[in-house]
Amino acid sequence: MQSKEKPYVLFVAELIYLEICDIKKKNIDFSNITAIESFIGSELYKEISSGKFHDQWLKKLKENNFIDEKTKKKVPSETVKLLEVQRNLMVKQLIQFPDLYYTKSHFPLEISQRDFDHLWRMCESYELWCKETNQLELIILKLID
Repeated sequence: MQSKEKPYVLFVAELIYLEICDIKKKNIDFSNITAIESFIGSELYKEISSGKFHDQWLKKLKENNFIDEKTKKKVPSETVKLLEVQRNLMVKQLIQFPDLYYTKSHFPLEISQRDFDHLWRMCESYELWCKETNQLELIILKLID
C-alpha cells in the first residue's frame, strides 16, 4: 500500500487506540485488556457509543460542504454513508452500562464482552493499517503480533 492517507473509517479507531495507549502510559502495570476495560465508560467512550462523536463530525463535514479541513478535498458521498453506517454500528455495539461490567463471579457480562471485543477489533484494524502502510512506529499495543 503506497498511500499513508488514513481512510476516514479509521479516524475513530485511531482515537480509541490512542486513548487506550494513553491509559496504558499512565498505568504502566496495565495489560492491554485492562487498558481497554478502563476505556469503557470514559468520556470518549460515551461520546462514541452515544453517536455524538459521529453526529458532530458529520455535521461539521456538512457545514463545510463535505470538504475535509486537512486535505481540502471533497469527501465522497460513499464515504459519508460509510461513516453513517459506522456511527450506527458503534451505537449498537458499544452499549453504555459501565456499572454492569462484571457479574459477582468477575466474569464480564455478555454486553460488556461485546463492547470489549468491538474495541479490540477497532484497535486491531488500526494496527493492521499501520502495518500495511509501513508505519510500524505507530503500533504501540502490539495486538496483531
